[in-house]
Amino acid sequence: MGRQIAIVLYVVPIVAVVVGVDILFFRGHFWERLMANVGIVLIFAAFYLRFVRR
Repeated sequence: MGRQIAIVLYVVPIVAVVVGVDILFFRGHFWERLMANVGIVLIFAAFYLRFVRR
């Protein structure tokens, strides 16, 4: 149960950052928004693999 909570607490900031960046910077720019979202997810994934995963 603790691991599931940790995953949820990790996914919520990813969603918040992606939505925030979309709304603030890339409204109406599909390809730029897509590239930024992929980059954000890759950064969070790298952080997860480096520091969070045991």
